[in-house]
Amino acid sequence: MEYLLETHGEPVLLFAFGGLIGLIFGAAAYRSEFCLRAATVEVADGHFSKRLSIWLIAFCAAVFAVQSAIAMEWLAVNDARQIANIGSISGAIIGGLMFGAGMVLARGCASRLLVLSATGNLRAIITGLVLTIVAQVSLTGALSQTRINLSGLWSVQGGATRDILAIIGLNATSTALIAAACLIASLAFAIHTRVDRIKIIAAGIVGLAVAGGWIGTYQIAQASFDVVPISSITFTGPSTDTLMALVTSPQIALDFGVGLVPGVAIGAAIAAMLTGGFHIQRFGPDTPMERYLIGACLMGFGSMLAGGCAVGAGMSGGAIFSLTAWIAIACMWIGAMTTHRLLNTSMITQPAS
Repeated sequence: MEYLLETHGEPVLLFAFGGLIGLIFGAAAYRSEFCLRAATVEVADGHFSKRLSIWLIAFCAAVFAVQSAIAMEWLAVNDARQIANIGSISGAIIGGLMFGAGMVLARGCASRLLVLSATGNLRAIITGLVLTIVAQVSLTGALSQTRINLSGLWSVQGGATRDILAIIGLNATSTALIAAACLIASLAFAIHTRVDRIKIIAAGIVGLAVAGGWIGTYQIAQASFDVVPISSITFTGPSTDTLMALVTSPQIALDFGVGLVPGVAIGAAIAAMLTGGFHIQRFGPDTPMERYLIGACLMGFGSMLAGGCAVGAGMSGGAIFSLTAWIAIACMWIGAMTTHRLLNTSMITQPAS
């Protein structure tokens, strides 16, 4: 690691590592059909089936791998922004609800849209671009003050008060064992619902990619003389950074997130082409553009308010037991399920034309 840092420097190494993690995540997410929206829709409809089992395998695998790495002292997350910095409970609640509603309207969260974009889905490309632009506007533009005001309604100090495991007094070893039991139960559930073996393995790899992001950036940070923030897979922030760098600067500052985004797209595209899944998809009568655009706006603002997307907050933040991340993912579930039920009700009660 020290040789690589001396030879190439932190930015290049982080960029390359982000690209590698992205390739793995993108290919695995495509092959497993990993999608939080699909899982929430199943539960909202009262069907506990394949898409739920895939999400549970990925989530439990991420938690198990991350907590095992912490227990073996390969990883420490005390300095991760999701725990060390001041967090917003109001932002996690409001932003999570908005993001959940948005991903149902847009038929995919930020990560799913990126994966689908790489397979020729023009709906996902347009929706993802709008999501990214709104996220940037929410971070530094016209919506930034609104975001700050909402975030300030209810905040929590960083450190132990934002660490669920510290709050409940559970160590990493015990948490890893509990996660292992949950992972085994999730695998049994997937087998019971007859999920394809390849999808089960790919779902597990999705979770391991999240853990790999944490472990790899931590190891680079430990070997570096400069301050390197540890992080893992997240999409809204890196997507906005990449887009704004392409638009405003002739050079892009390399880091883990900037490597992650193209890595995911390339991984998903390769997996799609190898399995015959690459084909152009457009908006149509059954896929109205207005619903996708509204969903993109809700996700763009919601993700910045909640502190991350369904993967950034839900998987990466959830695996290290950030309090605000768990609140955000719970609210994403609530927002998505409620929106799906409301849409179904409106369709049923709408009079025939």
